[in-house]
Amino acid sequence: MRVVCDQNDVGRRRLDDPTIVAWMHGDEPDNAQSLGPGKGYGPPIPPAKVIADYEQMRRRDPSRPVLLNLGQGVAWDDWHGRGVRTRHPEDYLEYVQGADIVSFDIYPVTHDRPAVSSNLWYVARGVERLIEWTGGRKPVWNCIECTRISHPTAKPTPHHVRAEVWMSLIHGSRGLIYFVHEWQPRFNESALLDDPEMLAAVTRLNRQIHTLAPVLNSPSLPHLARVTTEPADVPVAFAVRQHRDATYLFAVAMRDRPVQARFTVETAARVRQAEVLGEDRSIAVTDGTFTDTFHGWDVHLYHLPPP
Repeated sequence: MRVVCDQNDVGRRRLDDPTIVAWMHGDEPDNAQSLGPGKGYGPPIPPAKVIADYEQMRRRDPSRPVLLNLGQGVAWDDWHGRGVRTRHPEDYLEYVQGADIVSFDIYPVTHDRPAVSSNLWYVARGVERLIEWTGGRKPVWNCIECTRISHPTAKPTPHHVRAEVWMSLIHGSRGLIYFVHEWQPRFNESALLDDPEMLAAVTRLNRQIHTLAPVLNSPSLPHLARVTTEPADVPVAFAVRQHRDATYLFAVAMRDRPVQARFTVETAARVRQAEVLGEDRSIAVTDGTFTDTFHGWDVHLYHLPPP
């Protein structure tokens, strides 16, 4: 199994090992840092230190990229876990300079704060902000919750996970990190693998993403489509790609409410039907326009053949 790992003593002795595909910083340097058992927390690691560490890792091994995973302050400015740097999103403009791949994590389903709890769209917001802060010049990854983590009652469903995954991809994420640990009701460092329903769902997701990789890796073409929703205050996000003369439109409801979405695709003026991938159904297309119903957090993936 290939790994992304610390550039520690073991890693530095294995620079010729193809198992190591990338290096990583310590997790979440943007959060307040522990001062030791019973001693509380100090400030986050300064961005300048993260950048200096990155430059040192690159000097030791310029052949591999360096991953930086940041905390939920990327998506939520009020995250108190940043300590004295809470509500200072400007820090991230500096943090992102300290890596080749930039990632973050936020887990809305299992979140304990009402402002974030069950608001899956925070995942998409964090992806958008990292793309903005990097100027779109670096790959952005993000973490996906797959277990109850430490929540005594809440646990994401396969429907939640699929929504978070496609929100991420539609908004520009280039890599997914599945959070598999769980502390409640007992510690299990591979809880996803011990959950048959979730394991099967994530497996299906990965297979579908792998199948669609040539499409997802094609240039984004947002100008080719537009969407209106009813009710208008329930947004539906979408991404458009073209591959082998076909047009693909990937869409996700961004709220936990039903909504009808009306899509118009410029390249589909002569297309009569859109296939809904993985759902064993098709939708009639008239003059490049079609309508579909989304329940809360639904994902629909459309394939429009060449005209």
